[in-house]
Amino acid sequence: MAKALMFMGTGSDVGKSLIVAGLCRALSNRGLSVAPFKPQNMSNNAAITQDGGEIGRAQALQARAARRAPVTAMNPVLLKPEGETGSQVVVRGRRRASLSARQYWADRAQLLPEVLDAFRDLSESADYVLVEGAGSASEVNLRSGDIANFGFARAADIPVVLIGDIHRGGVIASIVGTLAVIDPEDAKLVRASLINRFFGDPALFETGKAFLETRTGLPCLGPVPHFNRAARLPAEDALALANYSGGQGAFHIAVPRLPRIANFDDLDPLRAEPGVTLTLVQPGEPIPRQADLVLLPGSKATRADLAALQAQGWDGDIRAHHRVGGLVLGICGGYQMLGRTIADPEGIEGAPGTSEGLGLLDLHTVLTPVKQLRSEAAIHVASGKPLTGYHMHMGLTEGADRARPFAHVGAAPEGAVSADGRVMGTYLHGLFSADDFRRAFLGKAASADLAYEAEIEEVLDGLAEHLEKHLDIDELLALAIPSKV
Repeated sequence: MAKALMFMGTGSDVGKSLIVAGLCRALSNRGLSVAPFKPQNMSNNAAITQDGGEIGRAQALQARAARRAPVTAMNPVLLKPEGETGSQVVVRGRRRASLSARQYWADRAQLLPEVLDAFRDLSESADYVLVEGAGSASEVNLRSGDIANFGFARAADIPVVLIGDIHRGGVIASIVGTLAVIDPEDAKLVRASLINRFFGDPALFETGKAFLETRTGLPCLGPVPHFNRAARLPAEDALALANYSGGQGAFHIAVPRLPRIANFDDLDPLRAEPGVTLTLVQPGEPIPRQADLVLLPGSKATRADLAALQAQGWDGDIRAHHRVGGLVLGICGGYQMLGRTIADPEGIEGAPGTSEGLGLLDLHTVLTPVKQLRSEAAIHVASGKPLTGYHMHMGLTEGADRARPFAHVGAAPEGAVSADGRVMGTYLHGLFSADDFRRAFLGKAASADLAYEAEIEEVLDGLAEHLEKHLDIDELLALAIPSKV
C-alpha cells in the first residue's frame, strides 16, 4: 500500500495544484511511482482519461508530471458548474446528475465510500499518493459532510501539509488562523506548513518561519519562490482568465469570455505563439474590429452562454466580422452556437426549449443526455495535417454544412465548414496542441520553433528542479504514511 500525504490550502488558488504537480515530477525523477489524487474538484476545465471518463485538468497535468496515464480514480468526484447555483456531478468519470448546490451539499457525504474506493485503487499501484484538497481548509461552515478536505483526510487517516500563499499577504495569520478555527481532531492531522509564492530574498522570512514553528509547533517548509514559468502550464481555475490576454503578434485572435467557458486551455498553444495576439474579450467590451479570427470556445451550458453572448451584442459583432472577410471558429459549445438552432427538449442544461443560433453554419443541434467522451486522432481537411483531440460534449449536430467537414476521424467526417470557407466548427478540444496543424492553420503567424507539448515537459522538469532546490523533499516524504483504508 502506498504512502500518502495530503496538501491543503489556507485559501483557493494558493498553488496546491502546482506543488503537487512539481512533486509528482520530482518523485518520478527519483525513480518512484507516484499518483495524484483529488477527492473532489470543481472545474469546467476537464480532461479525458485512459479508462474513458473525465477528470479535472489539474489532475491530468499531475498525472502527466508523474508519467502516468490519467484515470478516473485520480479525481472521483468532479463538479462542473452549469449556472450560478448548480453543477453537473461527475462520479468516477461519468455524469451522474445535475444538482443545485443545496442538493449536492446535503447528499455529498454519500459519495465518500466511492472516493475511498478510488483512493484505494490508486494506492495499490504506487509508492506514493499525493492528495490535493479543495479550496480552503478553514471553511468550517462546509465541514459537515465534507469529502474534499478534512472529511477525506480523517476517513483515510492521512497527514496534511497546509499551504499558504505569501504573495497575498497575511500568510502567518492565515496559517495560524486556520489551525485555530478548524476542529481540534482535524488539526491533529496537520504535520507541517508550507510557504508558497515568495518574491524577493527568502532570508527575509526567517523570523516569520521561526514564529510559525514556535506558534504552531509544526515545521515550516519553504519558502518556495514564485516559479514564473508555471504560467505556461494549462490552468484549471477560471481565476487564470483575469489576465489571460497577451501577445504582440500581427495575427489577432479574439475570444469572447463566456460566463461558463469550458476547456479554455484549448487556447494555450495559440497564446504561446509569438506571432499571435490573443484577446479574451470581457463582458462590456466589443469584439475588436482588428481581429483576424473570432474563436468561440467551449461552454458548460451552451444555450445560457449563447444568450449571454447575444445580451452583450457579440452576435452582431461576430456577424459584422464575418461580413468583412474575417474568420470564425467554434469549438464544441462554440461550434453549436454557430448553427441555426440549439434544442434542449429534455432540459439537460436548464429549462427545455430551443435557442436561435448565430446562423453562420447551416446546422441544427439537439442536446442529448449521453455525453460523448473519447480521444481522437484526426486529419484536418484543408491542410491534410494530423491532429489529436478529444470529444467531451452532449448533443448531436447535423445539417448541410456537415458535407464540408473540418476534419476526418478515420473515414468519418468531423465538424463543418461554411461554403465560403471562413466559418468553421469542430467538437475536437485540444486540437491546437498539434504543432504541424497549428502552423498550417495560422500560416505565417505561426512559429517554426514552438513545440508546444515539448515545452510543457520542459516546464514540468523545471518545476521539479525548483522544488528540489527550495524544499527538503526528503523531509516532506518522511511525513507520508500508509493509509489505513
